[in-house]
Amino acid sequence: MDIPKQIDYWRSGAEEDLAASWSLLEKGHLRHALFFAHLSLEKMLKAHVSKATRKTPPKIHNLVRLAGIAKLRMSEPELKTLRDFDRYQLEGRYPGTMKVPLNLRTARSDLAWAERTIKRLKKEL
Repeated sequence: MDIPKQIDYWRSGAEEDLAASWSLLEKGHLRHALFFAHLSLEKMLKAHVSKATRKTPPKIHNLVRLAGIAKLRMSEPELKTLRDFDRYQLEGRYPGTMKVPLNLRTARSDLAWAERTIKRLKKEL
């Protein structure tokens, strides 16, 4: 397996999905924007899993589990935010499952957090 190629595949996918997130947010598609933000985080974490394990990442969506497999050092607040972010992939797949309704302010804030985290993770690759 070509590990650098795998890492680049996941990294570039993460960047593309992050750009899509912002476009969806601008159009008012909050649920979809945050679903793609989760997908972007997932892909960047999978780039780290590829790097750390030298294998193809597992087909899972749980961000905290992916960070653990990649052996990333993350603070407890970061892990809590990743855990909270998992609700967006559930809402994207099964609309109406969220207990907290989406609003533009929260969506913008959470998307900005995802972007900062993705940029940091990209630097660490």
